[in-house]
Amino acid sequence: MSIFKIAKQVTGALLAAGLLSGAAHAEDKKDIVLGGSIPMTGVFAFAGVGIHAGITDATKIINDNGGIEGHKLVYVPEDTAYKVDASVAAFNKITSQHDVNLYYGDSTAFSKTISPEVDRLGKMVLTGASFASELNDTKKFPNIFIPGPTYTDMIGILLNHIAKEKPGAKVGLVHSETEFGRDPVEGAKATAKELGLDMSLIISTAPGGVDVSTEVLKIRRARPDFVIFHGYVLAPIPEFISQARAMGLKTKFMGTFWSMDNSMVGKMGDVADGFMGVMPYNYYYSEQANAPMLDKIRSMRDTYQSNAYMQGFFSTMMLSEAVRNTIKAGKELNGPNIHAGLQQIKDFDTGGIIGVPVSVKGNSVPIGRVYQYDLSKKQMVPASDWIRLD
Repeated sequence: MSIFKIAKQVTGALLAAGLLSGAAHAEDKKDIVLGGSIPMTGVFAFAGVGIHAGITDATKIINDNGGIEGHKLVYVPEDTAYKVDASVAAFNKITSQHDVNLYYGDSTAFSKTISPEVDRLGKMVLTGASFASELNDTKKFPNIFIPGPTYTDMIGILLNHIAKEKPGAKVGLVHSETEFGRDPVEGAKATAKELGLDMSLIISTAPGGVDVSTEVLKIRRARPDFVIFHGYVLAPIPEFISQARAMGLKTKFMGTFWSMDNSMVGKMGDVADGFMGVMPYNYYYSEQANAPMLDKIRSMRDTYQSNAYMQGFFSTMMLSEAVRNTIKAGKELNGPNIHAGLQQIKDFDTGGIIGVPVSVKGNSVPIGRVYQYDLSKKQMVPASDWIRLD
């Protein structure tokens, strides 16, 4: 039984007999251990706290309703402060003390560093905070799961929306001069060409720089219809938008996942009005019919939960479904088999975490939606239907 189906039953008077049976025998079955290198402190703590809460809540929902085919899910996190050496140390500590089947990592750097060890151990599937395009290679990274679209696919979703809204549009790409920022550049150029869009304007900046006057002048000269930011969380996006609007530019500005948290966008102030971007999940406050998992989250957490929360929750949901598929197939719980269980996830209903059924393609879930900030509502609201690249 999927976590979505479990959520449907939470509001009912009784659970299905099969689920009750699973709960009764859970203590007799081996625990499924989900380890986590979680940045609860440090520069990425704003996301780490949400990720931890999302994993914790998904784990509780699963265990309160019989576990995974009767197996209890045990979440074992360690704080890493978003440092690779600390993340590796946490991994070594957790895997030495527990028989780990699933693991959540805090960064692309950690995922790439630890992946050979994950492959060598052969016991687990690794997911995490990274949507790095490089990780979506099942041969090079055979035990990885990306809980959403890659960074390249995020840009692709935005470009598909742009091509539909304004065929032949001129699109600028502004990225940070980091591995994170450079990730989707080549893929974005190829996709833009395929869609008949002009992406001749590509600008790179320091990741947290605030003096962007020179770069804004480049945008002024090019006068693109859209500019996509990637590789940033907040700064220097507000500075770009503020200066561009002061120059009278009508350009529409967009971001990718880590710039799309509703509370983060709200910090931009008035310049946030009309800011757009791609999000793989529904927001905490999203209104959608038949969304029992969103309803359950809101019953557990009565204040806004971030994008990072949704990412941690969705990661746990999908990994649990992969384990469920493995157990149902009667296979050993190891990395290759659990990853194969991921590949079996087709048209899976997440109960409203994502607004349409999802399927795993490669190592990722290439689906998302374009949202736009409404200053009067102080919310990101849908600007497109769900866009699939699978």
